[in-house]
Amino acid sequence: MASTTHPHAFHFDRAVDSYWEASADPLGIETPSLKCEESCAVAVIGAGFTGLSAALELAQQGIDVRVLEAGHVGWGASGRNGGFACIGSHKLSYPKMISRYGLAATKQYYETMRQSVALVRENIDRFKIDAWATGEGEVTLAHLPSRVQELRDEQAFLKNTFGDDTEFLSKDDLQARGLDGPGFFAGLKGDVGFGVHPLNYVRGLARAAAGAGAKIHGRSQLVRWEETADGHRLHTKDGLLKAGQVIVATNGYTPEDVSTRHAGRIMPALSSIAVTRPLTEVERQAQGWTSALMAYDSRKLLHYFRLLPNGRFLFGGRGGTNASDGGGDAYRPVLLKAFAELFPAWAEVEITHFWRGFVCLSNDLVPYIGALDEKKTVWTAIAYHGNGVAMGSWSGRAVARLLTKKSAREELTPVLTRRLSRFPLPAFRPLYLKGAYVWYGWEDSR
Repeated sequence: MASTTHPHAFHFDRAVDSYWEASADPLGIETPSLKCEESCAVAVIGAGFTGLSAALELAQQGIDVRVLEAGHVGWGASGRNGGFACIGSHKLSYPKMISRYGLAATKQYYETMRQSVALVRENIDRFKIDAWATGEGEVTLAHLPSRVQELRDEQAFLKNTFGDDTEFLSKDDLQARGLDGPGFFAGLKGDVGFGVHPLNYVRGLARAAAGAGAKIHGRSQLVRWEETADGHRLHTKDGLLKAGQVIVATNGYTPEDVSTRHAGRIMPALSSIAVTRPLTEVERQAQGWTSALMAYDSRKLLHYFRLLPNGRFLFGGRGGTNASDGGGDAYRPVLLKAFAELFPAWAEVEITHFWRGFVCLSNDLVPYIGALDEKKTVWTAIAYHGNGVAMGSWSGRAVARLLTKKSAREELTPVLTRRLSRFPLPAFRPLYLKGAYVWYGWEDSR
């Protein structure tokens, strides 16, 4: 597959060797590959949070919808992320967002993020998904003494701008709350968000969508896309799906040679995760970390981490430029060195699982929801900047409602609908180089 990333990243025939794959509940439904010529009103490409939320909404409206997935349900980012259902699917700072979109639009976007977390909770309860919901809220940790005042400034800004009450935690407070580590100097705790088992959650969405009438085709990689006067012809290896409208919901795994409207508009970036064996209570106390809160530090290339319900510890980080299989072996010691520095009491604890995947970045540093063509027959919801559990769920439903005119574009914040611009060349364009991909620019998403 032609791509800005290494072909090793697209092993659709096998699952990533993640802790989520090892511990997930069975899908419980059949998702047969597309084997012949079929037709539907709306085709959704991608069976992750976004695509399945869109399919669920469409099926609930009584619309004939089919989902094409190259691997299995949740094969991509939706099944291999850290499981953080929380605020923060952008990289544009709030002051710049206000300058670009206006204060009212920015406030609406902030409220949308809060609603997206609530939607995940609603889905879990409504569809009885065993998603291992864990903790209440999240905490940002200052990794340098100089960042302590920045957290205080952020607290004041969030209160004054959005009316959001957060709690400042001193070093002593962190120790008292079981959030201790030698590299943490203060924290800012918000009350929105919780941890999930992302693969259990996305499989629950698949069951819900199928139960509502959506047809899901696994092992059905899109290899050619033709547009005709009467709609779209989506070719897989063994079948053809004809559809009046199409939703592209592949995020950081979008093949630009097939979905050409995305070419140059999105950028994949690597994120890696390690999970430990279960930690005993004595080990947790020895480190001073006993909280189930989701946490991340204040670095540009941040680390994110949380204690799982069974005592395992998940530790992730952005970084790395080699998406080949060998690139993972090279980056693993980099991530584990950071883990040992932040959690020295666990430096020798066995790591049972290590895996990687792509987050998706946009040039505008915010997600996009909307049409990709003037005729409004091709749609997308994309670019969650490494935080798509909640926003992907909300955006999939939103793009389906836009497509069916159940809601109007004006009802969504302009932050999400204004444009999906191209990255300027060559400064921010991903380049393929000797089995790796390389990018130039920023990367500090949550």
